[in-house]
Amino acid sequence: MIYTKNIQKAILFSIQTHELDQKQKRKGKDIPYISHPLTVGLILARAQASEDVIIAGILHDTIEDSTESKRVTRKIIEDNFGKNVAELVLSVTEENKNLSWKERKAEALAHIENFSNDSILLKSADLISNVSEIIDDHNKDGDKIFTRFSSSKEATIKVYQDAIEAIIQKWENSPLNEDINLILQKIKII
Repeated sequence: MIYTKNIQKAILFSIQTHELDQKQKRKGKDIPYISHPLTVGLILARAQASEDVIIAGILHDTIEDSTESKRVTRKIIEDNFGKNVAELVLSVTEENKNLSWKERKAEALAHIENFSNDSILLKSADLISNVSEIIDDHNKDGDKIFTRFSSSKEATIKVYQDAIEAIIQKWENSPLNEDINLILQKIKII
């Protein structure tokens, strides 16, 4: 079975967190946020990732983006989807929202050094989804898209470049390397 009960459950859980609980939108756009985790799950499925990695892709922002009143925790994910999925989600989660944007991004970059191959796949799919969207938006609207970010165009691009380069260096034979290298080349010319 390809479309498993657990994948269906993860989709419904992610919809609940991002759409129903908070009507979350993509940064600066009228596009439901749920499109992003579903895209990440699709990229992972196309890369023939395991069911746990696909589920983690669908859930990867639920801890980070849940509201205080409907907080998603590692324990909730573990209870519903297992320890491996919870650990994968946590591996790509920016946990300390009290840090500055720059500090959170530096911490996230440092974590890549300790990633398992499954975490690399998950982070790669997240980067492919986010950076592809930035590139498409930039092709349509130019530099004004960077006004929706918490940092300058240069800082935003550098964070993505650094993460992509760390991912490539960590696992040169990843099934997503062709895609990740392609977006690296494209973001360098924005």
